[in-house]
Amino acid sequence: MADDRETWTTDEFGTSHEGWVGVLLADGTVPAPAFFDTGSGPDVHQTSHWSVYDGRFSHVPRAAALRGVCSCGWTGPDHALDWSLIGEQDLEDAADEQADACCQDWDDHTSAVEATTIPLPETITHLLSQLEAEIGKLGDTSPLAAVRAVRRLEITASGAGYWAARSAQQDTTPARAAAALGLSEAATRRELARLGRWNPYHA
Repeated sequence: MADDRETWTTDEFGTSHEGWVGVLLADGTVPAPAFFDTGSGPDVHQTSHWSVYDGRFSHVPRAAALRGVCSCGWTGPDHALDWSLIGEQDLEDAADEQADACCQDWDDHTSAVEATTIPLPETITHLLSQLEAEIGKLGDTSPLAAVRAVRRLEITASGAGYWAARSAQQDTTPARAAAALGLSEAATRRELARLGRWNPYHA
């Protein structure tokens, strides 16, 4: 059963730091997903989207606050909801400022995670930025040449990544590798296995 909760990710950290707007009730607990009868046979819609927790239905409680939440376990500060001001407005419209604040809190969290990852030499970051810019300019004049450049880059990265992943697997622990990359241990194992071309379930 799919859940239509809106989530956020970054390109680098992916689902290791997947964020969303979380809901807190007045007693400080987190509500269970809400279920709604769609009226089409046995189908039932499940959602954890913060906007449904407005107390309008007897089986769905009213949110007291919103906060940013991350799949890594991090939670941001509470952003209280003033129901005397919200009144009969749709919660999604009335609390968009609090929801935006949750997203900003999560952005700050991922920036903090990035700050704890293993630093890259300035020469590498400069070369990567320069290469991205050069391929972008090439794409403006010769898209096919840019495609070829990207393919060559992928081949180069694949070869370099193979030996780097193999060395990392030998030289460090999963926990240390995960901290250095800003990923969960499970995601780190998958990433090293992908780059090093081994089966993550038989490593």
